[in-house]
Amino acid sequence: MIDKALEISSPIGLIAAGGVMPFAVADSLTARGINPVLFALRGACDPVRVERFRHHWISIGQLGKATKLFRAENCRDLVFIGTLVRPALSEIRLDWGTLRVLGRVWAAFRGGDDHLLSGIAKIFESDGFRMVGIKDVAPDLLMPEGCLTLKTPNENAAADIARGRDVLRALSPFDIGQAAVVIDGHVVGVEDIEGTDGLLARVARLRAEGRIRARTARGVLVKSPKSGQDLRFDLPTIGPRTVEGAAAAKLAGIAIVAGNTIVVEPQAVIEAADAAGLFVTGLSA
Repeated sequence: MIDKALEISSPIGLIAAGGVMPFAVADSLTARGINPVLFALRGACDPVRVERFRHHWISIGQLGKATKLFRAENCRDLVFIGTLVRPALSEIRLDWGTLRVLGRVWAAFRGGDDHLLSGIAKIFESDGFRMVGIKDVAPDLLMPEGCLTLKTPNENAAADIARGRDVLRALSPFDIGQAAVVIDGHVVGVEDIEGTDGLLARVARLRAEGRIRARTARGVLVKSPKSGQDLRFDLPTIGPRTVEGAAAAKLAGIAIVAGNTIVVEPQAVIEAADAAGLFVTGLSA
C-alpha cells in the first residue's frame, strides 16, 4: 500500500467535509512530500483548521465551480474525506456545471450514502479526474491487524465480534450503518443516521434505564465496511470519541476491520482505551 500511495500525483485535491480526517490526511500527504489542496465544503469543513493549508471554499452542488478549481490547481487525483450530513436536494446550491448533469446527480441521490458518493465520483471521473481513497493516499491512518491495547478480547467478546460481523454482512445490501453493538450474543443496536457516537449513546442510555441488564464490561462495538462497498469512500472510522462512547456504554471493547477502517489519533485512542480498560482490535478482512 505504501508504494501505491507514492504513485499519487502531486498536488492532490481533498474534497474536505467535517471532522479532523481531512487535516489528518493532509498532514500525512505533506509528510511524504505530496502537496494537498483542500476544497472545503461550506457548512461542514472547519474554517480554522483549514487555514493551515492551501484551500478553496465550495458549496455542495457547485460541481462546475469545483471542476474549474481542480483544473486550475492541477489536481488530477481527488479524495472525498470527512463527515457530511446528507443534504436534501432542495438545500443544494446548483450551478451551471451541476445542471448539465442534473439527471446523474438525481440518480446518485436515489440510494444510500455509498451509492451517492460513487455516483458523484463517476461524474468527476467522466471529466478526466481520478477518484482515490484513503487506502491509496494515507495508508498510515488505517487500522493494522491485531490488538493495539493492553486488554485483549476474551472468549465471550470473540463470540460477540463474530455475531456483529454476521449482522453487518446481512445489513450490507441495504446500505445503512457500518457498526453494531453485540452484548452476550444479543444485538442491542445497529448504526443508523445518528452515526457511531449516537449508537453508543443509545446503548449507554438503555443501560442506564435498565433495558440492558448485562454486566458491565461486556459487549463489543463492531465496525466494518459494507459488503461490496466502494472502499474509496466512507470507510468506517474510530477515534478518541469512539473510545469515550464505548466506555460510557460499559462495553468490553471495539473490533474493527484491519486495512479498511480509519483510526484518527491512534496514540490517543490507545491511551484512552488502556485507561478505560477497553480493548481495540483489528480483524482480518
